[in-house]
Amino acid sequence: MTAPGRGEIRGEALRPPADGEVVIRALYSGISRGTEALVFAGRVPPSEWDRMRAPFQEGDFPAPVKYGYSMVGHVERGPDALTGRTVFVLHPHQTRFIVPSGDVHVLSDGTPPPRAVLAANLETALNGVWDGRPHVGDRIAVIGAGTVGCLAAWLVSRIPGCDVELIDINPRRALVARALEVRFAEPPAAARDVDLVIHASGAPEGLELALQLAGVEARIVELSWFGDRDVPLSLGGAFHARRLTIASSQVGRIAPSQRPRWDTRRRMQLVLTLLRDPHLDVLISGESEFEALPDVMATLARTPGDTLCHRIRY
Repeated sequence: MTAPGRGEIRGEALRPPADGEVVIRALYSGISRGTEALVFAGRVPPSEWDRMRAPFQEGDFPAPVKYGYSMVGHVERGPDALTGRTVFVLHPHQTRFIVPSGDVHVLSDGTPPPRAVLAANLETALNGVWDGRPHVGDRIAVIGAGTVGCLAAWLVSRIPGCDVELIDINPRRALVARALEVRFAEPPAAARDVDLVIHASGAPEGLELALQLAGVEARIVELSWFGDRDVPLSLGGAFHARRLTIASSQVGRIAPSQRPRWDTRRRMQLVLTLLRDPHLDVLISGESEFEALPDVMATLARTPGDTLCHRIRY
């Protein structure tokens, strides 16, 4: 991104790799529509410029900046154990690049490289589910059928006995929910008195809906990131009487319940194993060549339409 709302592809020369580094040729990358659209539009608030830096980001907010964090590639040079392997890396969109070998994650057997672009979003969803602490048999509402919301609903729907509903204002998301084997509802028809609400709509109205759906002493996990937007919220009414909890979730830190035993590498290894499920292909809603990336980002930031995860092909 050269300026808010404008991007271009620039060439650069790669230096020779040092010991302990790998040279990677990109195969696919994924656009995280919510966060990357906010970055592209220049809507990262100054207070978050340091915390919102992506791994291997170049430049500084608001612009110019090279951003992105969902890359699948082929290791061309590096240690024998990695050379020739297909890996996932938290790296911006780029045709070839060099990173330390400790920052790559080898794809597990059975995980197709094109599907692996979902890894960053699934990692976010998994951490959010951990923050929600669901139990067997819970009634769970997931608000927002974007990529992260769909993945969160898919995860909790696999917990035995859980009654899961994916909620969105877009009725066409019902087709995606059906492919994921999750029940779908528009907001007026959503079930009330649920045990856990996961909010991932990116809209303040979605968080208001979460307050309406939550049962007594229920937990609401906020997975949306609003950038520089103000979020008005009605905390009068029954909010205190029902003793509701709103908990933030952010993928940069392991959920407290898992932190004593898990690190980010173990979490990513689990994510890449979960991505073996072919049901998740429904979340790849489009694909473009790398050369089209500036135009694709401008379109997604302006009029995302029904886009979920848009894949870039190299």
